[in-house]
Amino acid sequence: MEKNRIRIGIVGSGFAANFHFRSYLKIPGLKVKVTTVYSRNKENCQKFASQRKINPSSSMEELINQVDVVDLCVPGFLHEKLAIQALNANKDVIVEKPFTGYYGKEGDEQFLGNRFSKEIMLKEALASAGRMLKAEEKSRGKIFYAEDWIYTPSIQKEVEILKESHGQILRCIGEESHSGSHSKAYGIWNQSGGGSLIGKGCHPLSAILYLKRIEGMERYGKSIRPVKVSCRTHEITRDAAYINSGYLRTDYYDVEDYALLHVIFEDGTVGDVFASEVVMGGVNNYLEIFANNHRIRCNLGHFDMIQLFNPKEEQLKDTYIVEKIETKQGWSFPSPDEDWAFGYPQELTDFIYCILNDKVPQSDSQLGYDTVAVLYTAYVSAERKGQEVEIPRE
Repeated sequence: MEKNRIRIGIVGSGFAANFHFRSYLKIPGLKVKVTTVYSRNKENCQKFASQRKINPSSSMEELINQVDVVDLCVPGFLHEKLAIQALNANKDVIVEKPFTGYYGKEGDEQFLGNRFSKEIMLKEALASAGRMLKAEEKSRGKIFYAEDWIYTPSIQKEVEILKESHGQILRCIGEESHSGSHSKAYGIWNQSGGGSLIGKGCHPLSAILYLKRIEGMERYGKSIRPVKVSCRTHEITRDAAYINSGYLRTDYYDVEDYALLHVIFEDGTVGDVFASEVVMGGVNNYLEIFANNHRIRCNLGHFDMIQLFNPKEEQLKDTYIVEKIETKQGWSFPSPDEDWAFGYPQELTDFIYCILNDKVPQSDSQLGYDTVAVLYTAYVSAERKGQEVEIPRE
């Protein structure tokens, strides 16, 4: 790898691949270039490459041989296999959320995630995450867990405040919710690894785990670990009493569309996470911290830097306003730079800096593992109607 020059290969050609590509263009002061893309959908791969004037790869092997960093923007059921393939070639690999999970046995057409044993899921999900970490140990490459919440300006401001004030986080409340995912794979357990809890709850949960790690490192020189969790999940839009007005996505096959998680840390402090597909009006992303010496609410989805009134929907049909908003008519709050507000360029900048300087990123493989451990233990709790369950240690 040439110093200060890194070649990126993106795997996938959908929503995540698009905003990752945009974010690489915003990395300052470094020679970073997306040189190729690979997708199992050849037509989408060719279109993605053509629009961005990069070369399409015909296989994962071809992509790996051309790049320094492999960026996985694919559904979670592919993460373990492709990450290990890249690591075995001594490549650094960026893994989007969810880190990994349980997706059923390959070829099992009868698999239904909402009816399958969650204890088996927990065991297998942790085994999958463990294999990824072991492959990383043997490789000259590293895993970079692409949890953008950690890099948002609001969460990073709390990091600054937490360190300066030497605060103790007593409780957290976080949520990611909106009206339904862009991804076709989302909604089918054997591709997504779960529903709202995995696809959305991972974000506020990872941010909470990260902040308790920061607090622990400042005070004790080690992370404050999660030890117990309780959870409830529901399938609201598939309930017989649900009245479909046409505004929410409802084509979920075997996953939940609502989840509530309560996690207890080893120092007795707590965090609560909400996640759902039944919220309109754009993404409802926030994290509120209640510490022993300060309180802060980090808003990640709603900003009022710009306030727009549009009397007619059609006149802004080609103008992007903000993610997941149902209408452009009336009052809205456009984000001047949504990628920056969501932390995507900052995330990738940290990853590239760490690759060039052999540093550990703020969002690393251990955080990915811990997030998987909490989420799948939460599924065990939900299967037991909210019973508190101890989180396994690796």
